[in-house]
Amino acid sequence: MAITIQDVAREAGVGVGTVSRVINNSPAVKPATREKVQAAIERLKYSPDPIARSMIARRTDSLGVIVPFFTRPFSIEVLRGIQVASTQLNRELIIYNVETDEQRELYYSRLPMRRKVDGLLVISLPMDDRTAQSLLSEGIPTVLIDSYNAFLTSVVVNNVEGAYQAVKCLLRNGHRRIGFINGIIEGHFKFNVANDRLIGVHRAFGEAGIPFEPELMATAEWNREGGRRAALELLQLPKPPTAIFAASDIQAVGVLEAARSLNVSIPEQLSLIGFDGIELSDILELSTMQQPMQQMGELGVARVMEQIENPGKAPELIRFEAHLLERRTVAPLNVYKPTKLPA
Repeated sequence: MAITIQDVAREAGVGVGTVSRVINNSPAVKPATREKVQAAIERLKYSPDPIARSMIARRTDSLGVIVPFFTRPFSIEVLRGIQVASTQLNRELIIYNVETDEQRELYYSRLPMRRKVDGLLVISLPMDDRTAQSLLSEGIPTVLIDSYNAFLTSVVVNNVEGAYQAVKCLLRNGHRRIGFINGIIEGHFKFNVANDRLIGVHRAFGEAGIPFEPELMATAEWNREGGRRAALELLQLPKPPTAIFAASDIQAVGVLEAARSLNVSIPEQLSLIGFDGIELSDILELSTMQQPMQQMGELGVARVMEQIENPGKAPELIRFEAHLLERRTVAPLNVYKPTKLPA
């Protein structure tokens, strides 16, 4: 015959509600009472029904992840960190892929009502104050990764400083005609990282006293093909850049392809730096600004679990730094040998 919570209550000499509070780690139980209940659980070898326990605690043991275009390398790396941390905590993940504004707003409005998850992680999607306050009022612990809102705990990278350091590296190597391939805003998602990285580029040029030339800036989709098309435009200018900084590694891969198709040698004729530090950048020996993507995912899980256990915990801004990994795609300008490109 299965042992019930009522059996434990009788064994410990307490009420069923007290046993329930001990099982769910409620702080509203005296230490001596908690010890008595735990001893009774051990003697009776009682194992709480996980479904009943979740109903009592109003918990699902699941975390939701809202992510745009989750097949992107950056998102995959962050998700890998989230997966590792959630598995260690025996939490299931429910991933909501967002490709339109309508999908995003639907998830924001429906998730609090359906209560399918105990907490929410949002990757690379800025959130307005109204939505943030709505989630808080509905009691859904929420952490942003790669975006920021003052009402929510946010885990970000210092994109301004990262872009600044990338351009400074190219300047130290003697380059002055530097191209910049930034990411476009898709739909109305307003990826703040694109704005921040542009600010960092302008800051580096300003400190060096070099005017920023609009013809050397291109915007492209956050993918390989976007980087390739943008690089073809820059490299076929009458006076092409001697270096390019791409706002993501996957765009930088497109630059490598464009350079190869035009017989432009890297780094002898073109220096190149990406941003992210995805696994592919290591394989290709691509210079990049390394983000701690997996660590961001792991920390996001830790912070959302803290909010689940301690409702009302004050939000915080956690900012990581990106670190320059200078590999084979950067060389001093004095090795540059211009090549006439095909007409």
